[in-house]
Amino acid sequence: MKQFNTIADLQQYLNEKRQDNAAIGFVPTMGALHEGHLSLIRAAKATCDFSVCSVFVNPTQFDDKGDLDRYPRTLETDAKLLTTEANDVLFAPSVDDIYPPGLNTAHGVDFGHMASHMEGAHRPGHFDGMAQVVRRLVDIVGCTHLFMGQKDYQQQALCREMFRQLNYDVEVVTCPIAREADGLAMSSRNRHLSPEERKNAAGINMTLRWAKEAATILSPLQIIGLATDMLNSIPGARMDYFEIVDGITLERVNSFDEADTVVACTTVRIGKVRLLDNMILKAV
Repeated sequence: MKQFNTIADLQQYLNEKRQDNAAIGFVPTMGALHEGHLSLIRAAKATCDFSVCSVFVNPTQFDDKGDLDRYPRTLETDAKLLTTEANDVLFAPSVDDIYPPGLNTAHGVDFGHMASHMEGAHRPGHFDGMAQVVRRLVDIVGCTHLFMGQKDYQQQALCREMFRQLNYDVEVVTCPIAREADGLAMSSRNRHLSPEERKNAAGINMTLRWAKEAATILSPLQIIGLATDMLNSIPGARMDYFEIVDGITLERVNSFDEADTVVACTTVRIGKVRLLDNMILKAV
């Protein structure tokens, strides 16, 4: 695996690959890699001729500087994990390289309601920062495919919308959520749970699986009400939101007949840890 820390070195190398019309699969990460990230690398390797993974803790998507300071930085371990998956290139740039003084790196997209609710309502400015860095990295890498995890459902939907508005020829490939044995979605945040909190966190996936079964007999509004009670009854838990939305527009649906794809999205705080998860309730 090649590792590059500057844009110039990375692009010089990738330009040689592009001469062979290689399909380049890109996996943007903030490091602290786990099985969920590695599953994206495998998907990129299976789909494309060449895989690139970035490790960059993006300061513009943190609304809390404390969260930014606490975010784990494990580049050496990440590099070893990527090598085991035969990833082709690791890109680990500095903040100054991604956001050089004088360069306009705004994403230039109006997301409207898509970015203002669910995570957007609880993390002001987060999605602007996310879209900013994804556009910047995609411009740098020049990928043909972008691989993202379903766990951050709202994020991947916004990236699809961004590329649509910008008319980018980049295919967004959404990969299934990687889960622990008890169903908890894999996340770098899980390491901050105490043993008791970790046990209780399994209730999030249990609630989502119940919602999927209930979708055959109950309305979205009924499921939201009952799921809210179930999540708030988890010991030590506090639900930020539970929404059932159109999988493309992210608008709340009142009936499962309103959209081809319907997704239940939630974030639950257990102790001091915010845990995201979702479940596709309907897909055509």
